[in-house]
Amino acid sequence: MTIVPVAEADHPRLVEIWEASVRATHDFLSEAAIQVMKPLILHEYLHAVDLAACEDSGRLVGFLGTAENRIEMLFVTPEVRGRGVGRRLVEHAVGRLGCDEVDVNEQNPQAVGFYIRMGFRVAGRSERDGQGNPFPLLHMKLTKLEGG
Repeated sequence: MTIVPVAEADHPRLVEIWEASVRATHDFLSEAAIQVMKPLILHEYLHAVDLAACEDSGRLVGFLGTAENRIEMLFVTPEVRGRGVGRRLVEHAVGRLGCDEVDVNEQNPQAVGFYIRMGFRVAGRSERDGQGNPFPLLHMKLTKLEGG
């Protein structure tokens, strides 16, 4: 598995990854909410971040969107979860891009646990997500290990 740059031609595949990942982990989202989000992901959100993807055997299986020092999005296809794709993408964001902050849906305990394992800690909380929906966000910050 390697980290690769993303071209605009890859955006439809990123939306596929996003949708599969959301369906596997965001059970608090309705079908209607997913359908509303899909075109926003494709036409707005992917253009608002710097993108990198993880490729496995020539196929994109996960991607990362960053802005400044923040991880804005991280999605991995369900069939490769647990194989280090997310870890590799976060290590790229932290080590190569200097990211040390991420917001995580509180209702996605798998993601919260993943970021805690990656060294992030909860630094704050918002009752609503960035679109004003009643999906609480945990604001997480990377903690430096002593001597690290």
